Amino acid sequence: MHALPSGYRFAAVASGIKKSNKLDMALIVSDTPAHCAGVFTRNRVIAAPLQVTRPRIADGLCQAILVNSGNANACTGATGIAVAEQTGALAASALGVEDHLVALASTGVIGVPLPLPPFERGMAQLVAGLSTDQAEAVARAMMTTDAFSKIASAAEQGDEPYALLGLAKGAGMIHPDMATMLCFVMTDARLDSSLLQKLLERAVADSFNAITVDGDTSTNDTVLLLANGAAGGAPITEGSDAAAVLEQHLKRILLDLAKMIVRDGEGATKMVHIRVTGANDVVAARTAARSVATSSLVKTAFFGEDANWGRIIAAVGYSGIELNQERIDISFDDVPIVAKGLAIGPDSEVRASTVLKKDSFTVTINLHMGNEEASYYTSDLNYEYIKINADYRT
Repeated sequence: MHALPSGYRFAAVASGIKKSNKLDMALIVSDTPAHCAGVFTRNRVIAAPLQVTRPRIADGLCQAILVNSGNANACTGATGIAVAEQTGALAASALGVEDHLVALASTGVIGVPLPLPPFERGMAQLVAGLSTDQAEAVARAMMTTDAFSKIASAAEQGDEPYALLGLAKGAGMIHPDMATMLCFVMTDARLDSSLLQKLLERAVADSFNAITVDGDTSTNDTVLLLANGAAGGAPITEGSDAAAVLEQHLKRILLDLAKMIVRDGEGATKMVHIRVTGANDVVAARTAARSVATSSLVKTAFFGEDANWGRIIAAVGYSGIELNQERIDISFDDVPIVAKGLAIGPDSEVRASTVLKKDSFTVTINLHMGNEEASYYTSDLNYEYIKINADYRT
């Protein structure tokens, strides 16, 4: 059972956007306007729902999130923006709230006009179905090529208890900044949008911006964090112990969701933690980890269960960071395979290949240049990924 923050309701319907008659439209509603924060794609091609939502979120309040799958409403021009605004207006009218309190998110095929009739037909049913126990249905309605829905939660059991609930989708086009992903986190704790924004940006840096599946970044990436204060506790203020505790909960939820996205990477059979230690600074560690995690040669070796450490050390080398190849150690889980830049030996490589047969493992690269470290999470790259994406639109 997931912890559920109070004061939120959820609903999902099959509106007809997807031809499969699967759930494809959903609402998340706070009983009262919630403080909010958002992090969005850095792709310079930006989908219509983001163009509408970003300035609304900048005002710091949100009461409802309207999300659809099956159509990204991206690269659809002025008409796409108008349709996005109309869908939001339909939700606002049905809920009895102001338009600017409705955030919009879409995911699916790019370049296809988003049809308005499914929203006109489905909105009344969607609002009528709002319930506190339909969060999982919302997670399913967000899915495109996802193999499973993604939910994570946390509950603070202190003197002033509260809960956080996170819903996400993503499987392909996964790469910072951020990925073809949507994520909505709701809490009933009390804190303002300025603090929410700082907490969210830090949490995203170590989660959704530390994963890759295929090196592609989407036009629709959205992470929203809402706090409605319905738990009734005292306000959480910046720099307080309570803020530090909430940040740890938030970071764990986003990292759990990020790992689910990697594990669900289109066709993925493995989830691999790339950990770079002994770097001069965190930026260098993250740069090296990202270089290894995004290497197609490394990812295909993971699929082939080949302990080809040469591809790994090469990816570290072309990352551009300061290093000394004669200091680099590499291990797969607890099996060392490289010491001071040289192979340890055939027996070690055989043991490392056994590690690669697992569906989850860690590659640790110690640079022995300093004391900083960083992590990245990646998947293997295989035939199924090509198959899924070769005929995605058909």
